[in-house]
Amino acid sequence: MQIRQYENTDLDAVLSSWEVATRLAHPFMTDKFIAQERKNVAEIYLPNTDTWVVQIDGEVKGFIALMGNEVGAIFLQPEFHGQGVGKALMDKAQELHGELEVEVFKENTIGRHFYSRYGFEHLVEKLHEPTGQQVLRLKFTSNKAMHPTAHSLRSRSGR
Repeated sequence: MQIRQYENTDLDAVLSSWEVATRLAHPFMTDKFIAQERKNVAEIYLPNTDTWVVQIDGEVKGFIALMGNEVGAIFLQPEFHGQGVGKALMDKAQELHGELEVEVFKENTIGRHFYSRYGFEHLVEKLHEPTGQQVLRLKFTSNKAMHPTAHSLRSRSGR
């Protein structure tokens, strides 16, 4: 398994991972909404995020897209769920940014379970207008032992 920065030649593999995993985790999304989002992933999201792909046996099987410390997307081909691949991508994001935030659909039990196991905690719930679904905003606070500077700053600020 290798994690590396996204390249334009990865687009088809990234879109495949996104769509297959999206349909699995979000059965409430319409084909029309997914088609529009697929276009947005290619034309808006990927060009404006710090995206990392995971290669397994030389093929891209998933990705994570970051906007600062915000996880904009993390998707894998479903056959790699539960094998530590998503954790490796999240570890990369955590290595880059420490504390992370993400939004996940409340109905996305696959994503919610993954984030919970990783250590994300619930911040707020809100309505996602385009789908009419509830979205949860979650936060991961990095391990204080791994980031003593962050811990000392929090201690001084009284949090």
